Amino acid sequence: MAAAAAIPLGYLVVRVADAGADRAWQALWRERTWELAVNSAVLVGLVSAGCLVLGVALAWLLTRADLPARRLWWVLASLPLAMPSYVAAFAWLATWPGIHGLWPLTAVMVLACLPYVTLPTMAAFRLADQGLSDVARTLGRGAAGTFLTVTLPQVLPAALAGTLLAALYTLSDFGAVSLFRYEAYTWAVHAAYQGTFDRTLAAVMALVLAVLALLVVLAERAARRRAGRGAVATVRTTAPAAPVRLGRAGTVAALVAMTALAAASLAFPLTVLAGRLAAATRVEIDWAGLGESALSTVTLSTAGALLTVVLALPIAHLAARRRTRTVAALEGVSYLGHALPGIVVGLSLVFFSLRVVPGLYQSAAVLCFAYAVLFLPKAIGATRAAVERTPPAVEEVARTLGRSALRTWAGVTLRHAAPGVAAAALLVAVTAMKELPATLLLRPTGVDTLATELWQRTAVGAYGAATPAALALVLVAAVPAWLLSRPERIRR
Repeated sequence: MAAAAAIPLGYLVVRVADAGADRAWQALWRERTWELAVNSAVLVGLVSAGCLVLGVALAWLLTRADLPARRLWWVLASLPLAMPSYVAAFAWLATWPGIHGLWPLTAVMVLACLPYVTLPTMAAFRLADQGLSDVARTLGRGAAGTFLTVTLPQVLPAALAGTLLAALYTLSDFGAVSLFRYEAYTWAVHAAYQGTFDRTLAAVMALVLAVLALLVVLAERAARRRAGRGAVATVRTTAPAAPVRLGRAGTVAALVAMTALAAASLAFPLTVLAGRLAAATRVEIDWAGLGESALSTVTLSTAGALLTVVLALPIAHLAARRRTRTVAALEGVSYLGHALPGIVVGLSLVFFSLRVVPGLYQSAAVLCFAYAVLFLPKAIGATRAAVERTPPAVEEVARTLGRSALRTWAGVTLRHAAPGVAAAALLVAVTAMKELPATLLLRPTGVDTLATELWQRTAVGAYGAATPAALALVLVAAVPAWLLSRPERIRR
């Protein structure tokens, strides 16, 4: 599994080795290379911090506060997963053409990545043992102190896992980065591949990007290990916490803040797209072609999600149960594909399929495998968190009753972790629906997804004609995003 995720890294090493050490060092030690590294690090840091703070606060409001229409807010917190970052960026730039640079890009990326933190943190809040908080309150701790010392350590590992996904997504994003004209590594890699055709320079920069991704993974693991020292897997022994009453002013402030987030991440982009479609009076919608693209999108993303979950299960189980250096290395390698631009992963699999299995070139199998390489961290993070919440004592009891290791894993561990595994599959599916560069390179001949349909229209400046595909993509991706907001449906 980790070897499959390392294929893009192997491709980059082969490219750099073919060019020679002198050419590689020349490309590496350019001043421009390190300027791009700093730009990417600043962007990732800002987006990660914003997602962590907003995600934990929003998850607490949605699970612990006494708010009206709570289920509606759960859905609204999940639906931004269906909004591609490049579509949101297009909506903002269509309204304010002059905004460019770091801060507008940071705002759009935080809005796009916020559900990666909010959803797992909501699940962690629901599973947190309220009995520990009650004990802390009886010992004289205040509400704030109890939250910081008892509740937050229980949910922080899940929040950090989501923050890692947000960081890696930001590190690999190209669409929003290019639209806002922010010179990050993904922008430079695409420019090197498509503009100058300097494959050596592109490979060197992509390797630096992989190193940045590894540093992000190591930082997240260190923070999660530190946070996890106080978060032992337990069976919840008390009823769920009673909703916290915020008072009239607090409730109004919370509703205004959540309404602003929903409007900025969902209502505003959808309104802009609908306005564009209404203004394009000469556009004739090809309903048959749009339906075929939608079917291809659903089919390919579902198959890719299932393959990703199958590959992620062993790694996630090992990462949750065996914290050795070997397992840590396997998990770290598995995260590298998610940080590389889709064009790098696509080209590496073109190279691999032509050299190793030529019969699979431009087949659905290779495209689904590309989705698995790109989005394996999403499945590992959600599945690992679900396995960690399964008490090892339950597994030990099953073993003492005569069950084999495999039967214990299938009948106890996997059964307890099934909601998390299902959520992982939905998360991968909704992300695969939006993926563009690798899909363009690897999709079977004659097959279009909604993302490629959107790109083909916008590439020739037909923004009005691209709007139906953009709206259809958001609507199709909204289905798994909506399911992620309904934990009881995932359990069933």
